[in-house]
Amino acid sequence: MVSAENKIEDSNTRVTQRSVWYKIKRLCQRYPLGAIGSFIVFIVVFAAVFADVVAPYDPTQTNAKMSLSAPSAAMLFGGDMMGRDVLSRIIHGARISLAVGIGSTVLGGLLGTIIGLMCGYFLGWFDLIIQRIIDMMQALPLLVMALVMAASLGPSLENTIIAISIPLVPQVARVIRSNVLSLREMPFVEAARSVGMSNGRIAFRHILPNTLAPLIVLGTAQLGSAILTEASLSFLGLGVPEPYPSWGRMLSESAAEYVRVAPWLVIFPGIAISAAVFGANLMGDAVRDYLDPRNQG
Repeated sequence: MVSAENKIEDSNTRVTQRSVWYKIKRLCQRYPLGAIGSFIVFIVVFAAVFADVVAPYDPTQTNAKMSLSAPSAAMLFGGDMMGRDVLSRIIHGARISLAVGIGSTVLGGLLGTIIGLMCGYFLGWFDLIIQRIIDMMQALPLLVMALVMAASLGPSLENTIIAISIPLVPQVARVIRSNVLSLREMPFVEAARSVGMSNGRIAFRHILPNTLAPLIVLGTAQLGSAILTEASLSFLGLGVPEPYPSWGRMLSESAAEYVRVAPWLVIFPGIAISAAVFGANLMGDAVRDYLDPRNQG
């Protein structure tokens, strides 16, 4: 009897595994560009999580003999002006880019969701004032506002996350507010009001879960912008300081002085930034198409 039950469980497990792989295969066939983007993002995440294992050298270790050494078997991506391994610094730089990208996206999304939910549900003078503030914030480009915030807060990992997350708030707040304005008139909200639920409970328990789909789409779309903004701030010296290896700072240190003597110091960090942003954008487009109700058929 026990063996029969074990066989049934093993059979159900195999069927579940086959169904999961079948769904993944179908999604890859339906969204090939999204699959490519997800694979690129997976590589960045893998490099960030296992950087200590994957990186061949310590990213902060200097070696005067390997200064400006060309790519070779010892250093696949060459060495920088201080003899540090470029490949190891790029791998560890994925941690910074991913931490800043995810941290700023989550923080900006959380603040924008709360503001948009309150504005869309309660309306009145609060919504009027907040919307005018959002209009002023959206008048400035993302990079300009991030520069202002980073310059006022100072260069550090935490301040960089805050500096990038604040400019992301207005767009999230506008998207969530527009969804809440349509949801607050739905029958299930009217039913919740009729049974005497408080406004706060209706907003956070019934309306907020229905705004998660557009929030996920917006978050994946903003991830690439956050990574690119972090690289720009680090390039200008306002991002993550030393000794943390940052892709933008690697470009800043070598772009002007060593681009002709050692072009690999510019090429490889530039490829890393471009690939990460490109992969995040492709994945965001695929998530948007997948969650779009018009494409469910």
